[in-house]
Amino acid sequence: MIKTQLATDKFAMTLSLACVVHCLFVPSFMILSYSFLSFSIDHALIHKLIVFIAAPISIYALSTGYLNHKTTSFLLTGITGLIILALAAALGEGNLGEFGERGLTLLGSLIIAFSHFKNYQVCKSIDCSCHEQ
Repeated sequence: MIKTQLATDKFAMTLSLACVVHCLFVPSFMILSYSFLSFSIDHALIHKLIVFIAAPISIYALSTGYLNHKTTSFLLTGITGLIILALAAALGEGNLGEFGERGLTLLGSLIIAFSHFKNYQVCKSIDCSCHEQ
């Protein structure tokens, strides 16, 4: 059994939640700290960077979970979330509008986090050795 699933599932959940936090709080932070910052952070670049990092980790963690406990539903759910997240990043605010991009990003991130959480729970419930430290 592959023993890195615990770490990758937790890291992928953390990245998904970081995406949610980024979408919800960065605009407020930028408004509040505008006078303190002399540079501008490109929101679209950060969004694409998070997707670029999260996608391979999520795919690895979910496929590892599938190899360990043969449950396909969480793999398919996670891939659906990744597709939604990638669409939000690719189409951007220009095509979707601010509300559309934020909504798709939040939906994709929450679906990914849910799939990793369920993947982790299934693996723990069957007491496989993939979660040993």
